[in-house]
Amino acid sequence: MTSDDQELTLRVVPAPGDINTNGHIFGGWVLSQMDIAGGLIASREAAGAVATVAIETMTFIAPILLRDVISIYAQVVRRGRTSVAVNLEVFAARGGEERVKVTQGIFTYVALDENHRPRPLPPI
Repeated sequence: MTSDDQELTLRVVPAPGDINTNGHIFGGWVLSQMDIAGGLIASREAAGAVATVAIETMTFIAPILLRDVISIYAQVVRRGRTSVAVNLEVFAARGGEERVKVTQGIFTYVALDENHRPRPLPPI
């Protein structure tokens, strides 16, 4: 289960073109969805544009299947001077009530100024 501090950030359904030859969804697809979700949270925290600078950890726990409904939950876990780290957990809803944790990772984003250079985060 997710922590009470996590926020449902993105819900999406993979398309048939996102499937690999094993019948699972490409890892790169879920990684990109996580980056979008984390970027939404980081952008809000930074009060402006951000760029992904690192994926500190990434764990594929279970495959994502065609017709799964993917929910991505996010939580800020660390703030630096110019960067913010976001923990992302991905759950797949399968059929009725089955809910499976499929992926987890920590993505780090840096706040950007108008010249696309790092800038300080606003105060909390």
